[in-house]
Formats: sequence, C-alpha cells, structure tokens
Amino acid sequence: MPLNHELIYDWNRVDGPELSFGRPPMLDDETLRDGLQSPSVLDPPIEKKIQILHLMEGLGIDSVDLGLPGAGARARADVLRLAQEIASARMRIRPNCAARTIESDIRPIAEIVQATGVEIEAATFLGSSPIRQYAEDWTLDFLLRTTERAVKYARSLALPVMYVTEDTTRARPEVVRKLYSTAIACGARAIVVCDTVGHVTPRGVRALLNFVREEVIKPSGESIRLDWHGHSDRGLAVANSLAAFEAGADQVHGTALGIGERVGNTPLDQMLVNLKLLGVLDRDLRRLREYCEVVSEAAGVPIPPNYPVVGADAFRTATGVHAAAVIKAFKKNDVELANQVYSGVPSHWFGLEQKIEIGPMSGKSNVIYWLEKRGIQPTDELVEKILTRAKRADRLLTEAELLEFCKQSIR
Repeated sequence: MPLNHELIYDWNRVDGPELSFGRPPMLDDETLRDGLQSPSVLDPPIEKKIQILHLMEGLGIDSVDLGLPGAGARARADVLRLAQEIASARMRIRPNCAARTIESDIRPIAEIVQATGVEIEAATFLGSSPIRQYAEDWTLDFLLRTTERAVKYARSLALPVMYVTEDTTRARPEVVRKLYSTAIACGARAIVVCDTVGHVTPRGVRALLNFVREEVIKPSGESIRLDWHGHSDRGLAVANSLAAFEAGADQVHGTALGIGERVGNTPLDQMLVNLKLLGVLDRDLRRLREYCEVVSEAAGVPIPPNYPVVGADAFRTATGVHAAAVIKAFKKNDVELANQVYSGVPSHWFGLEQKIEIGPMSGKSNVIYWLEKRGIQPTDELVEKILTRAKRADRLLTEAELLEFCKQSIR
C-alpha cells in the first residue's frame, strides 16, 4: 500500500508534491571524517571503516569523505587503505577528502590519488563568518588570498575541488559572494554551504541557497555542484537538509546516526528514509539498520530506543489501543495496512516489522496475539493470568519472563 493510498489523506501533498526536485538528490557521507570529530566517539579500526564503506555502497550513497589525510600518519594510512578498497572492489561511491586551505593538507590527497589511481575530490574548507573573522583576526583580503592559493594549488595537482565555507549561515552576503566567486574562478567546480553551528532555520536555508544560485553560480557561467552541510544544534538538521534540496542543492552531507561535533550532523540515515518516503529514491534500504548498528558499535555510540526507524522502539508497541489496531490489520492479511495504521513509516521498506508486546498498558488483544505468534493456545485463564501480571508491572514484560510464566501456568 503506497502512502498516497485512498485510506490515507495526505495533507503533505494538498498543494502539490511535498518537495520538488530538479534532479535526483545526492548524499555525501561524512561519518568517517566529520562524524568522528564528536568528542564522545571512538575512531574505529580500519577493518570497521572498510565494513562501513561497503554498507554505504550497498545503500547507494553517492559520495564519501574518507578523512583528513593531512591530520597525521594514521589518518593518512586509513584514507589510503579506504581508497585502495574503492579501487579493488570497483565501488561506484565517489570519494573526497577534507583539507584545510593549506598546501600541507592538500598534498597528501594528491599523493593518495597517485598511489591508488582513484580520483578524489579535495574538500578545502575555510571560515567565513564575521564572528570567526574577529576571533581569528582574519581580514577579507586574507580569506580571498588563502582561497585563491589553495584552490589553484589543488588544481595544479589535478585534484577536483569542493570549496567549503564554514559558518556560511552567519556570513555576510558580500563575503559569501566574493569567496565562492573566487574559488570558482580558480577552478572549483563544487561549493558547499555550511550551517556549521546549527544556526539556521528552513527559511534561512532557502534564502541563502537562492542567493548563492542567483548571485554566484549563475553569473559564473560554469556548471557548479551546490552542496549543503548542516548540523543539529537546534534539532533542525533534517528539515534544513530537505529545504536545501527544495532550494536547489544538488547534494546534502550527513553522518550515520547524526554523529559529529556537539550534538552532531544531519543524520544521513534519516535523509535516506525521508527521500524514500518522498518517492525520489527508489532503492533497497533493508540494510539501513545494519549500517546504523555497525557505526554504533564501531564508534561506541548507542542508538536511543526512540531513534527513528532503527531504534528498538520504532515499530514496537504494548499500548492496548495501538496494538489492537495493528492486530486487526494483521488479521485482514494485509501487512502493508498493519505497517501503516499506527506508523508514518512502513517498516517493511527497511527490512523491519511491527512488534506487539505486553506491559501495564496492554489489553487482551496484545496477550492473545503474543501467544498465537508463539504457537501457545490463548485460553481465557492464561490470558487473564498474563494480563493481571502485566497490569502489576512497571515496565514491559520480557520474552523470557513471559515464556517462563506460560510454562509455569500451563503445568
């Protein structure tokens, strides 16, 4: 049952499509670079990074930030090994590497390209907001000279350039225009607008990206890829990223589970979910939970139970009214109906299923369904015993507890 089925009146589409896309949306995965800047994560061993890279490929993610090889020997070795994996496995995912706008950060990228034969985009970044300029004692002239020198140096090494302005959402229009225009004139063919501290709202995203398209990209006369990079400080990262696509961004950056500095980046898994629900991505996302779980384990970041789609509680209920509706849908032999009657996300699209459990807010239908699913005869006496015990509990009863209780009661 698709989401626009006659049983669902979709207010998202009353005035037309939820979002309009001029071209297929692309996603850049920053998990292995920006994601690892979180103060609470582990930097996984290379074997785990390779596993995560393959999961990205399997989900059809378009590009990946392999790291910042200029950061040190380990970072360089990991980026080299990941690039080698892309080459040997003949992956479609497009790699890029972060670099400050200094030659010592850019040069290692070119050396890895030469060693592997894999084209890697240099994502050169530089602060742009007045607050950052004041803190660093930077002048606009310094920023422009630094931009020109870095982009020209990267191009002299035959590296494609993704030019990134940090804190773009708090930068002045004239500075945004001059920095991007300079980078494009020097050979950058992708520019990244950044909400580095999670400042902006969807309205601001649209205003800023419209400005960049009209005042920078169009006058340049070049074919420029426009990227959006957002953070979650105000809890708006997903909404802002969807607004960025609506405003003409070609690619949005994010990380698995939204890991990253402070409260994190745009959760890339949630972007995949929303783009699938919007009907603009037609791909198999049944390994999405595996991707999130592997990153969770490798980075040492637990997945909250109420996390969208892949959290333990996402498709799990013990509430009587909710469970009853789901159970009635199942009894109609309609899995899609069951997966949508009390859920805005069809669980089967992601290889998951609805779970009915038993707790203090459950009703008889929960107990009967639970017993039947496990091949246990739901006699009136057994149902009443389980329900009485559940009502006295202060939490859901576990599978082991219920099975043992059934065993004792049936003796």
